[in-house]
Amino acid sequence: MDNTDLANLLAWCVIINYILLLIWFIMFIVAKHWLYSLHLRWFKITERQFNLLNYGGIGLYKLLIFVFNLAPYIALRMIN
Repeated sequence: MDNTDLANLLAWCVIINYILLLIWFIMFIVAKHWLYSLHLRWFKITERQFNLLNYGGIGLYKLLIFVFNLAPYIALRMIN
């Protein structure tokens, strides 16, 4: 696998991960109360804790996409 193939793979990873992130965000905005009631069956958390966990999770996921997919992709494109 050469650098071009690896860059293409990372580009697809970025696209797929941002689609998943967008789905998570949309579900959190549109179906927040349903998701909260679903999670309340399993865990005893307040709505504020639920919001904080989702907001923090979305931020962490976005950061990990950048660090492990987008930054290497940009670096590979710069050397090609």
